[in-house]
Amino acid sequence: MYSHVNIIGGGLAGCEAAHQIAKLGVPVKLYEMKPVKFSPAHTNGSLAELVCSNSLKALNIENASGLLKEEMRHCESIILHCADLCAVPAGGALAVDRNNFSEMVTSELEKNSLITIIRREITSINEINDGNPIVIASGPLTSDDLAKDIIEQCNIKALNFFDAAAPVIYKESIDMSKAFFAARYGKGTDDYINCPMNREEYQNFYTELINADTAQVESFDELHLYEGCMPVESMARRGFDTLTFGPLKPVGLVNPADNKKNFAVVQLRQDNNEGTLYNMVGFQTRLKFAEQKRVFGLIPGLLNAEFARYGVMHRNTYINSPGYLEETYRVSKGTDTIKDLFFAGQITGVEGYIESASSGLIAGINAAMTVLKKDKIIFPPCTAMGSLAFYVSKFPGKDFQPMGANFGIINSEQIELPTKKKDKAAKRAMISQNALSAIDLIIKNKESVL
Repeated sequence: MYSHVNIIGGGLAGCEAAHQIAKLGVPVKLYEMKPVKFSPAHTNGSLAELVCSNSLKALNIENASGLLKEEMRHCESIILHCADLCAVPAGGALAVDRNNFSEMVTSELEKNSLITIIRREITSINEINDGNPIVIASGPLTSDDLAKDIIEQCNIKALNFFDAAAPVIYKESIDMSKAFFAARYGKGTDDYINCPMNREEYQNFYTELINADTAQVESFDELHLYEGCMPVESMARRGFDTLTFGPLKPVGLVNPADNKKNFAVVQLRQDNNEGTLYNMVGFQTRLKFAEQKRVFGLIPGLLNAEFARYGVMHRNTYINSPGYLEETYRVSKGTDTIKDLFFAGQITGVEGYIESASSGLIAGINAAMTVLKKDKIIFPPCTAMGSLAFYVSKFPGKDFQPMGANFGIINSEQIELPTKKKDKAAKRAMISQNALSAIDLIIKNKESVL
């Protein structure tokens, strides 16, 4: 007879799963290896640590990322609750003070009497296999021993790609006589620091960037890069203009000092609540630390920049989920020794902080329903959360890669949408309202059976 749910991993997915399970009155044992052991990218002992950007992407529900957040708010997500309380200025995006955010999530879970946080490394699933449901939310940086055990015990194929984090700079070290505050196209408040470049400055920066020394990463050449976190130097090698159509695009940004358009613009986004730290948007990198200081110092305004954290690169792992996981993130056929096994987070093939948390939300609810002997709850593909679950569980192609929230995977066949291309915003608004109605119906139905 089931008594609780075991969770491996205290990242965003594991924390969200624990919260949703406890909210349904089911006890949780949450295993987190920090601070006993740290991955290459983690730096503090708190739960829900943000290891890359501090941005949780767009807020507007006419953007798929914004819709995903609103769906989760409707489901009383602990991750969104804490993120909203720890928000820092970021124009139309939701960005957070990363330390305050992780500390708040940790505090909220610690004071929940149904959640027991156990600080120890789990190297084998059998260590916690006590007959109760298990949620593996160990993240893309799953330790080698546990990753090997998962592959062997669960008879799955694991895939790898490389991920990278952008540098963080002390604001006081930025030369604001050469930079300016603005938001692209004037949308929202002027929350970004913009470092403009003319063609000559960009040419010099570009040449040094593509020829700079990079840190050696084990097996780097054997594995592939995920497009969403492509190192800036790798992106630059695709062509001279690639960055100016990507993270350095100048459109919508005019320097108020001279009202001139620029050839390229580097943006920095506030990283903490005090506004003393800013991260370089789109500058994920594997350049050596000394090279980061030298090459990024060629950007106007950053000549004397002081780095609170240099960019780093690390291996990410995700499983071959299609056909292996159900749309509830439960392993479809179980294993010889584990009957009710769920996966959650980036290890499933969802890409992004909130996407990871959303998988934890769905896996957590369904793990709790298993304990309560209730029917599983499927989030339909007409919702942002459900579309991600359906993508990772039912992707039909051969080249399965991580996917973030987007309207391309949300099923809108049952909605009578405008046919004119110029009505794109109206279409997305209708899709979003339909999704939120579906989420509210799920919540109502869930409450009626409990």
